[in-house]
Amino acid sequence: MDRVPSDVIYGLTLDGKGGMTPLATGSEIPAAQPSWVHLDYGNPEAARWLLQTPLLNDAARESLLGQSNRPKLVRMGETVLLILRGINHNKDHRPEEMVALRIYITPDFILSSRRRSLLSEKDVFQQLALGGGAISTADWLVEICDALTDRAGEFVEELHDQILELEEIVLMRELPANGRLARIRKQLIMIRRYLSPQRDLVARLANEKLTWLDEDDRRRLLDIADRLRRWLDDLDAGVARSAVLADEINNLTAEATNRRAYQMSVMALMFLPASFLTGLFGINLGGIPGAESPTAFWIFCGSLVGLATGLAVWLKYRRWW
Repeated sequence: MDRVPSDVIYGLTLDGKGGMTPLATGSEIPAAQPSWVHLDYGNPEAARWLLQTPLLNDAARESLLGQSNRPKLVRMGETVLLILRGINHNKDHRPEEMVALRIYITPDFILSSRRRSLLSEKDVFQQLALGGGAISTADWLVEICDALTDRAGEFVEELHDQILELEEIVLMRELPANGRLARIRKQLIMIRRYLSPQRDLVARLANEKLTWLDEDDRRRLLDIADRLRRWLDDLDAGVARSAVLADEINNLTAEATNRRAYQMSVMALMFLPASFLTGLFGINLGGIPGAESPTAFWIFCGSLVGLATGLAVWLKYRRWW
């Protein structure tokens, strides 16, 4: 075995009872006891260790160093290489920019790496620190898949609540904030893009004939795959509901535009007779009625007001207004 690198995030051994024993940096990774070494492959020291360690082959080095982002499962005898995706909860990052967790796992050794932190990895570590975590590498694999699925489910529920809120706003004939629906639709589509292959990957993992996976582990993995399927169904429903919302918002916008255009048309209709009369009486020709009368202007203004009032009453009676 190799030694624990100096910049390790987590370095520990599983005690087989749900707890763990930390490994000091520079100490030898024990071969007789299940161990977990977790690294940030963006750190130069960790990247150098991954390139030089004799624990990995070339294919595993490439995957653990971030050469692929899509969920992936590669079996090499009793060794499994996995790339899973988790919700991005890092500050100043969007949740749909999912974080890749890369795992190299054997019956007695776990080596994982990532570039950005994941709450799921912290969940699994905290359970070990509290003494209620994984008892074996197979149990650890199920726990990490379960934690990733739980976090994804929480985010899908948040999106569901946001869509419900938008539906209430639209039902009240109001328009939501600009760009909000588009952002939710983007998140729905991007999360689905990664969860769909991950569901297939977990189901396939449950059916792999690995000697260190027992029937209980396989049952739990199938249960996780089923939960992922339900989240995917919710995402599909969310995409459909957001499409209906987009149509309804477009209808509200078109309705508001038409209402304003109609109001402007009615106003133009009301001022059309007045415009005709003022244009007619504004010509510089002889014979204009009232040209010599000092009260003709006020009589003309009163006539225009009476005409506008009469037209307004007529429009109201005909229900145009």
